[in-house]
Amino acid sequence: MKNCEAVPKSKKLLRFTLDDGTENERTILSGVHAFYEPEELVGKTLLAIVNLPPRSMVGIDSCGMLLSAIHNVNGEEKLNLVMLDDAIPAGAKLY
Repeated sequence: MKNCEAVPKSKKLLRFTLDDGTENERTILSGVHAFYEPEELVGKTLLAIVNLPPRSMVGIDSCGMLLSAIHNVNGEEKLNLVMLDDAIPAGAKLY
């Protein structure tokens, strides 16, 4: 993850700038701000689906989807983004 920032005019969305293993950066928006602050995620290796068509949210194209797991702890919903070991390079394919 190269950069992560809150999306203006949205309480839920974070804007992720990812190195996807190509020469281009990829922007993905995700509604995880209730669970993470942007600065917690910079430098992390996240799992993303990138073969989806772009989807416009608040006027920004999101070019993929980050994978996460949702679960309940004592009746409270928790969300965890799927983070990978830093030894896995950007653009690695999962099988």
